Amino acid sequence: MWRTIPLQFAADHPTAAGHFPSNPIIPGALLIDAVLEALGEYARVDGEITVLAAKFFRPVRPGESLRIRWQFHAGSRATFECQLDGNDELVARGTLAFGQAPP
Repeated sequence: MWRTIPLQFAADHPTAAGHFPSNPIIPGALLIDAVLEALGEYARVDGEITVLAAKFFRPVRPGESLRIRWQFHAGSRATFECQLDGNDELVARGTLAFGQAPP
């Protein structure tokens, strides 16, 4: 079952000033951090977290509204997607593993 929460990075988010000054984007690591925070709200996520796969399809600009979707799978894994709010354009997708060392 997919769960979904809204996400928006402020137009003046601190990362915008340095990533990149003339063309600000939200770093991919910050998107993954937001995904992990969302997952932690719905389930206890213990141990080491491994990013098994992550694909970024388009940059996220400060001020854009997104939706994070995720679903848990057997074997302490989760799949996630980040989509632009309004047109469902896929921004990022990936798979995470919890409580285990990397394969």
